[in-house]
Amino acid sequence: MLSKFFLSSSLLLAMAASAAAADLPSTKGEPVYAPPQPVFSWTGFYIGAQAGYGWGHKSDYILFPGGAVVQGEGSNLSGFLGGGHVGYNYQISEFVFGVEADANGSTSHGNETNLGFAGYGSEEFDASLRARAGVAFDRILIYATAGAAFGDFHTSLTDPFGVVESHNPSTVGWTVGGGLEYAIDNNWSVRAEYRYTDYRAGGINYTTLALSPFVIHDHLTDNRVQAGFSYKFDLFAAAAPVVAKY
Repeated sequence: MLSKFFLSSSLLLAMAASAAAADLPSTKGEPVYAPPQPVFSWTGFYIGAQAGYGWGHKSDYILFPGGAVVQGEGSNLSGFLGGGHVGYNYQISEFVFGVEADANGSTSHGNETNLGFAGYGSEEFDASLRARAGVAFDRILIYATAGAAFGDFHTSLTDPFGVVESHNPSTVGWTVGGGLEYAIDNNWSVRAEYRYTDYRAGGINYTTLALSPFVIHDHLTDNRVQAGFSYKFDLFAAAAPVVAKY
């Protein structure tokens, strides 16, 4: 009987202690406000720079009156290039669409001999306006690009009599390629890209004094690999949900 009394007393004391502890003020502080972190997105305007190496071929054709065509030796052009770009991306789910323009200076040049004419050609400047489309894996973007290309070239010919003629033609064409871009943070990204350009659409026609009235037509193709970086302006960055931390 005495043991039952002590057992009942112990249970009552334990219940009373638990109830008293529940009534004590909590030592846990107020929730700490955590500012929302921006959700990464490829959407936005960006600017950047790039540098690389290009190689290609210049085919020469002598156009005679009456329509006859004689193909010359042509030349291989190669050299370094560098410039800048500007563009805009818009991301929908994992898909990224955009437009980009770039401009480059180039040291690309090559020597040739055609029908007794010694000369060289060089690519002084090029630019492009292209569409971009790709798939984003969070901060990794794999993309394709295509559009119009513009080139400014310099050609120098020396005829068998030592007369030098220089021409500075400009032309248009098309370009296509693709690349991989990685976002280091919400603003900075780095990229590697390959592009092929064909100036067949415009070609280059010019008449030399020595061959007049014959016309020389140049058809140029260009390959390039380049690396670059971009800075994206987060004008419309989305915010993550607010989370209160305790």
